[in-house]
Amino acid sequence: MKIAFRTHDLGVKGLQPAIKKCNDCGISAVQLVAYKFMDELKYAPGQLDGMLAARIGSAFKDAGIDIALIGAYFNPVHSDKEKVANGVAVFKEYLKYCRALGCNIVGSETGSYNDDKWTYNPKNRTEEALERVIVTFRGLAEYAAGLGVNIGMEGAAGHVCYNVTTLKRAIDAIGMPNVQVIFDIYNYLDISNHSDYLNILKEGLETFAGRIRVFHIKDYVIEEGKVKQVPPGTGLFDFDKILSMIKAYDKDAYLVLEGTTGENIVPCIKFITEKWTAL
Repeated sequence: MKIAFRTHDLGVKGLQPAIKKCNDCGISAVQLVAYKFMDELKYAPGQLDGMLAARIGSAFKDAGIDIALIGAYFNPVHSDKEKVANGVAVFKEYLKYCRALGCNIVGSETGSYNDDKWTYNPKNRTEEALERVIVTFRGLAEYAAGLGVNIGMEGAAGHVCYNVTTLKRAIDAIGMPNVQVIFDIYNYLDISNHSDYLNILKEGLETFAGRIRVFHIKDYVIEEGKVKQVPPGTGLFDFDKILSMIKAYDKDAYLVLEGTTGENIVPCIKFITEKWTAL
């Protein structure tokens, strides 16, 4: 098992400061979202080239830090077609250079008709929405296959692939072996199903057997009738059960503590590491 953090959750800007923060905190893997922690890179195509990608990849490799996943998240059902086209172009650019960056997978969530809010909209749960996601990600999977790399898809309750079943439908319809899964239990929760999280995890592990590339690790509380994210170990999740299920699925799993920042980084690493080791 390796605990990972998103590069922009580390609280620093720039390649060497990020690597130093990883080394200082004992972080051995990252979810790389280059344009969110490197000011010289914008969220637009034409930002990367082979030399820059190799420089970034080599810096992390030389520091002993794995790139577990490259994030290039975009909203495939956004009402602004230019934003969708830009997102697809950025995603493809990271696919093109992901091996040089030290990884072989680029991932995204499946979007929402609420555009930049990425929240629940009734249209998200329509066949039209699912078909738009399938068509877009099939194109990305085909492009990735030509490069010998993979794409990752992540579901969430407020998005088009709002549960395990709809994400499986999308992946099955795409029908390509290079489509992998970013699994986040928290993402699938709302006030109606939050107490069923262990069954949701079980369903995901069984449904996506062999396809899960990384696990996003969070915790939650109920606040004002809504599910709210909190740092791992400070909420309602039973991590003994969650981690034992993940460990049985993959003892070498990447656990990305997505959204864990600041003073919570080191205690959360300690919490997860001790739990995992004790299992």
